[in-house]
Amino acid sequence: MPYYVILSNLTDEGRRTIKQKPERILEVNREIETMGVKIHKQYALLGSYDFVNIVEAPDNETVMKMSVEIGSRGSVHLMSLPAISIDEFIKKIK
Repeated sequence: MPYYVILSNLTDEGRRTIKQKPERILEVNREIETMGVKIHKQYALLGSYDFVNIVEAPDNETVMKMSVEIGSRGSVHLMSLPAISIDEFIKKIK
């Protein structure tokens, strides 16, 4: 299955929610997994983005639907980037 890098920024509403209930992050992760997106790694960041997730999903459409659903709640802005392993990258270039 393809991998994706998801960069996210919390909105003011999202920051309030996380401050009041930090475990909400884990609840959302479980919701995302029910949408067919498997979270492999997740990190909180300092800098331009608040979180980065490395996820696996069957296709772009699955990631798109997850992004629309999660983004429509108004607590986070997402940027989804398809990723390819270096081995696969080299193989495709040859």
